[in-house]
Amino acid sequence: MNRLNKTLALIALASSSAAFAAVDFDELDIDGSGALSQQEASMGGITSATFAELDTDGNGELSKQEFDNA
Repeated sequence: MNRLNKTLALIALASSSAAFAAVDFDELDIDGSGALSQQEASMGGITSATFAELDTDGNGELSKQEFDNA
């Protein structure tokens, strides 16, 4: 993923929902797995396109590190 795409994804994420900024990783990790599924992330206002951009290792989950990098 190139730098421009990452930047655009982060801008979209930041502007997508003011509520997202107040949401903590642990609050979204409903099943306590230590990673966010796309369904859990969507509850925090993360769109599927943004989720795909943030999922840098492509495993279908957002780790705490991937989430924090947003």
